[in-house]
Amino acid sequence: MRKALILYTFIFICKTTIANEDYVKYVNPLIGTDTSFELSNGNTYPAIARPWGMNFWTPQTGKMGDGWVYTYKSDQIIGFKQTHQPSPWINDYAAFSLMPSIGKLSVLEDERKLKFDHENEKAEPHFYSVILHEINTKVEFTVTERSSFFKFNFPKNENSNVIIDAFFKNSEIKIFPNENKIIGIARNNSGGVPENFANYFVIKFNTPFKKSGVWDGKGNIMSKKELVGEHVGAYVTFDTTNDVVVEAKVSSSFISHEQAWVNLNRELPDDKKFDEILSEGRRSWNNELSKIKVETDNTTKGLSDKIKFYSCFYRTILFPRQFHEYNKQGKQIHYSPYNGKILDGPLYTDNGFWDTFRAVFPFYTILYPEKLSEIIQGIMVNPYKESGWLPEWSSPGHRDCMIGSNSASIIAEAFLKGIKNFDIDIAYEGIINSSENEGPLSSVGRKGAFEYNNLGYIPFDSSINENVARTLEYAYNDFSIWKLAVELGRPKNEINLFKNRANNYKNVFDSSTNFMRGKLKNGDFQSPFIADAWGGAFTEGSSWHYTWSVLHDPQGLINLMGGRKDFVKKLDKVFTSEPTSDFTYYGFKIHEILEMELLNMGQYAHGNQPIQHAIYFYNYAQQPWKTQQKIRYVLDNLYGAEADGYCGDEDNGQTSAWFLFSSLGFYPVAPVTMEYVIGSPLFNYVEISLPNGKKFIIDSAENSNENIYIDNVKLNKKYYTKNWLHHNDITNGGRIMFNMKNKPNLNWGSSKSSVPYSMSNE
Repeated sequence: MRKALILYTFIFICKTTIANEDYVKYVNPLIGTDTSFELSNGNTYPAIARPWGMNFWTPQTGKMGDGWVYTYKSDQIIGFKQTHQPSPWINDYAAFSLMPSIGKLSVLEDERKLKFDHENEKAEPHFYSVILHEINTKVEFTVTERSSFFKFNFPKNENSNVIIDAFFKNSEIKIFPNENKIIGIARNNSGGVPENFANYFVIKFNTPFKKSGVWDGKGNIMSKKELVGEHVGAYVTFDTTNDVVVEAKVSSSFISHEQAWVNLNRELPDDKKFDEILSEGRRSWNNELSKIKVETDNTTKGLSDKIKFYSCFYRTILFPRQFHEYNKQGKQIHYSPYNGKILDGPLYTDNGFWDTFRAVFPFYTILYPEKLSEIIQGIMVNPYKESGWLPEWSSPGHRDCMIGSNSASIIAEAFLKGIKNFDIDIAYEGIINSSENEGPLSSVGRKGAFEYNNLGYIPFDSSINENVARTLEYAYNDFSIWKLAVELGRPKNEINLFKNRANNYKNVFDSSTNFMRGKLKNGDFQSPFIADAWGGAFTEGSSWHYTWSVLHDPQGLINLMGGRKDFVKKLDKVFTSEPTSDFTYYGFKIHEILEMELLNMGQYAHGNQPIQHAIYFYNYAQQPWKTQQKIRYVLDNLYGAEADGYCGDEDNGQTSAWFLFSSLGFYPVAPVTMEYVIGSPLFNYVEISLPNGKKFIIDSAENSNENIYIDNVKLNKKYYTKNWLHHNDITNGGRIMFNMKNKPNLNWGSSKSSVPYSMSNE
């Protein structure tokens, strides 16, 4: 009895420690920043933000307009920038910056840049600080959803300056020296906006200006108080001989300067001190991160796994960002980047669904169903009402990037999982519109819709590039529409139309090679066929990657390949073949090819999305132990806790969400099916706090570096032999226990009745 009491007390103390832990300390915002155009280790920047915040802030090491805004190898900072960039390939918009200097004014980027080193840098989700040792100045800032709070700790000096850069592509600046205020307009963007797009920013300092003035893009400094031009900025000078800490409260709006002041006064009122906002930011992130509590041992690897997990969690809930604001009456309003009007209701942006439909949005269905309703209304429904098209890549409006009509998957998945607090009628209207038409951009609607709808595939000898990839993605999205149409009670002929189109993946499968392959208008396959040819018929990949893009019907793919034995043989070859590539289509090795070559996993290219699910396909072929082994290899070797911690583009949380799910022990291969395919859990103990007040516990007590295989499973104390979980198994709460061993159990999860859903099995 005494031993039992001691054990209970120990467990209670451990769980209490977990419950009260500060999870922010495990987030490293610098992961993914040791990167470049040629080779991506994430292509991220330290986003100092609140979850889904409208404005992010970041130290800037790259030149104005450079998508690589912050790179870890850089040793000079040129500004502290408000940023909205979701990806270097999409680039930034509405950016402006602040930068300190001492003595003589040097306002242009090349002149004002200052050295720093990472030893004097601290980056947290909500806070950043750095010492610029050349001027002996410490810069600190913390953030709210739309505002930021700066502290410039200058040395004793008669001329301590803050330089405000409103950036290029037409900007405005105005100084109010008697009020210690500056307002400006930044119009820089990278596309997807109307003519009247503008970011209205306001800055309020706590210290009187000794001097102030404006400057232009040629470096001309003027003492006047306002300026309009292609590239303008301002400066203010302070006397800091009396140890004055210069503080600046900064906010912005896409609506007006008046609204920017509303945002500032609501989020950073005069009576709020820096440390209060700092604490609120930490609390905000801990409120989210603590929803999943993971337990590790105290080894170096255990700490690293924890850093990887919570850093991925941070990345997963940055995007899509809020684009709406709240007026004086607290009413939700937004500037529409689709039609240039000020409208009521939510708006979200900065997301590419080609990436995020796979794991980010499924993650939200578990942890953030209420939030997801608002996001869908704001990122799908309202943009459709304002533009006539569902977005597929928005930043902030429609952008011509990637393929597919994956908004259908996101909407259908949410609705089928009971998340319905959005206008489903308008959303469904948008889905049907996209399925029938090409849009004003190749990424909106369906490029090749006429050919696809009439032939059942997009021909290789048409003018439509990436035709096989489009065919495969449209087929999965037609499956999603079919399931949604059934749920909505749509007419039978409409239901059957999409049910039949969900089989269109079969039309580009070549049984003579067991690969997906370009097909001509006359029905012949394109020749010569090169399996490792990137691009052309495919998007950022080759047939090695897209052959597995049958998310909704792996059994159908097994049948096409001649049965389970041939399917497994082919899947094995993905991981054992040489990582060769024919890059004729691009003319050079794109970074995704280089990243694949470095992985030591054959033709598997985890750094890009099309094949990230394929490891889980062994479960459908009744060999789940192969999934378990490969999942753990990826978790341990392709993700890291340092600046080079990703093996490709992070992409709006998708590569991070893959890690979150896979480390928990399951993954949504085909989100609309409501199933999660089981892999190999990384942690000994996980506690997920669900929004309905229940908890889902993942207990893998015998887990270790060697014990990566599942010997048996209990779900709510009953032995469980399926190698997948249903959405309701998780959201209803309960406990799953994985008994882990160092050798595979070839019997667990390997019977025909154990495999997940496939359309062909209906």
